[in-house]
Amino acid sequence: MKPLREVALAYKALSDAERQFHDGAYEAAVESCTKAMDESRTIPTEEAFDHAGFDAFCHAILSAVLGGLGRFEESLVSADTALYYFNRRGELNQEDGKLWIKAVFSRALALEGLGRKGDALAEFRKAGEMLAERKGELQGREELRQLIDERIALLQPAVSANSKPGYKAWWEFWS
Repeated sequence: MKPLREVALAYKALSDAERQFHDGAYEAAVESCTKAMDESRTIPTEEAFDHAGFDAFCHAILSAVLGGLGRFEESLVSADTALYYFNRRGELNQEDGKLWIKAVFSRALALEGLGRKGDALAEFRKAGEMLAERKGELQGREELRQLIDERIALLQPAVSANSKPGYKAWWEFWS
């Protein structure tokens, strides 16, 4: 039997982190994400609990929070941790898909914050494609779409100006 108390405490801390993020209480959200992961680690590994998946959920939110604090290197690490799980899983259920898009978007913001404009542009485009293909309800879809479009519009000229004339992408050599 699952230790229900520990599972409930872990999910409550994760829910608190998401609420705190939306309220702009970033430091408190970092603490809640850490608390959620710590609490989930008290659940024995032999229990039917997806530890890796829960950590991915936590890191998806943590990445957004750290980005909001301007801690872009840490945000990138958390986004990559979440994406390692989400990318390997492929098609996810509705809730997981929301966090997958959030992790890609947070990764793009972290890359932009680190000055890696070309990489950030590619990630913003990926987040936009994922959002466009997403079926079902997604709170804040239009605002996210607008943010993605704004970032792409800002980065596109900077990336184009830095690209080498005559440069071809790897796939163009095979077409």
